[in-house]
Amino acid sequence: MTALLILLGLAALIALYAVGIYNKLVKGKNLVAEGWSGIDVQLKKRYDLIPNLVETVKGYAAHERGTFESVTKARTAAQQATTVEAHQAAEKQLSGALMNLLAVAERYPDLKANTNFLELQGALAQIEGDLEKARRYYNGTVREQNTLIESFPSNLIANAFSFAKSAFFEIENAAEKQNPQVKFS
Repeated sequence: MTALLILLGLAALIALYAVGIYNKLVKGKNLVAEGWSGIDVQLKKRYDLIPNLVETVKGYAAHERGTFESVTKARTAAQQATTVEAHQAAEKQLSGALMNLLAVAERYPDLKANTNFLELQGALAQIEGDLEKARRYYNGTVREQNTLIESFPSNLIANAFSFAKSAFFEIENAAEKQNPQVKFS
């Protein structure tokens, strides 16, 4: 009888431990989703700012049509991306297009002194900083969740309930990892 009670007690402890791991996995999955939501909010702000920036530069550099079109296309592609990997690729293109747009702006002294343009540049720099923080938070939650999914014994519960690892939000090109340089002359 004592052995049976010990086995039942041990089974209950194992069951409680499994429930605890399951709850940690669910919490981690929700934190990853929350982290992605934070990135999504910052990307939305960025996408909303870009048309204003393009229109302001257009007024000064109307003959730079190719640059404006590439920014617009890259913005659209980034907005339509549905996976982390697709967002990474689209953001890579958008960052390059934005750098080209800001390079065009550097060639126009009157534009660099334009108050609206300076405010837009400042807002873009702020959004880029916030986006970097959101990416860092997201990647931290992904790291914790993926570690839990891969570690023993939590991997047993994760596999039993089909918890999948999440992808990190990374930018491959080192130059693109830097915030755009906003120069006030």
